[in-house]
Amino acid sequence: MNLARRALPIIGLLIALLGLIWMGQGSGIFPYPASSFMINQSPWIWRGAIALVVGLAIAWGARRLPR
Repeated sequence: MNLARRALPIIGLLIALLGLIWMGQGSGIFPYPASSFMINQSPWIWRGAIALVVGLAIAWGARRLPR
């Protein structure tokens, strides 16, 4: 259980960061790489927002695990 308590917050924050990147690409704010199919595609804004919320929930929930 100790490993999960350490790893889950990191995994959750990585998922949240990925969600922010997806939102940035979908909105056109972060157009990298230039050949990405995600740039200026609004479905990626919503998918990124969902990933952001799920990642933060995982990170928060992991801190609530019993020691």
